Amino acid sequence: MIGRLNHVAIVVPDLGAASAIYRDALGARVSEATPLPEHGVSTVFVELGNTRIELLHPLGTDSPVAGFLERHPAGGMHHVCFEVDDLDAARERLLARGIRVLGDGRPRTGAHGRPVLFLHPRDLSGTLVELEQSGGGTPVREKRKRVPGAIAPARRAPSGRGPSRRGRGA
Repeated sequence: MIGRLNHVAIVVPDLGAASAIYRDALGARVSEATPLPEHGVSTVFVELGNTRIELLHPLGTDSPVAGFLERHPAGGMHHVCFEVDDLDAARERLLARGIRVLGDGRPRTGAHGRPVLFLHPRDLSGTLVELEQSGGGTPVREKRKRVPGAIAPARRAPSGRGPSRRGRGA
């Protein structure tokens, strides 16, 4: 079902410094920083011969990676992304096998402009997994309805100190 490794995402406390390390010290080709306000992050892609590294930095305190950076101030690996030929079929197959989809269960447009879904790390040996529709796949659906079996995104606690327990899966 899963295809090639699309990227490994690393949350970093300083996007410019991390980019410089990959570009200057490691000699990799590094993209410009791209803010993705709809995802609450800025991204930089490090191009490798066989895959990419996605450097992530939070855009504001409500960013989904802000809490990660609070818990891991030096940064660290956040998720792995695999390509699939049919994202909707992959979602149905995974849900039928008890793998939980985060959010409302509907694909969203990812950093590469393709539909993506995130899978619950507790169901995948502690690893957050992103599935991305490989090129030429089904477009992201505009109407957002909740898919049975999906897990609502974590909500920021009123104090702003991280996700509340409401909306989190077991």
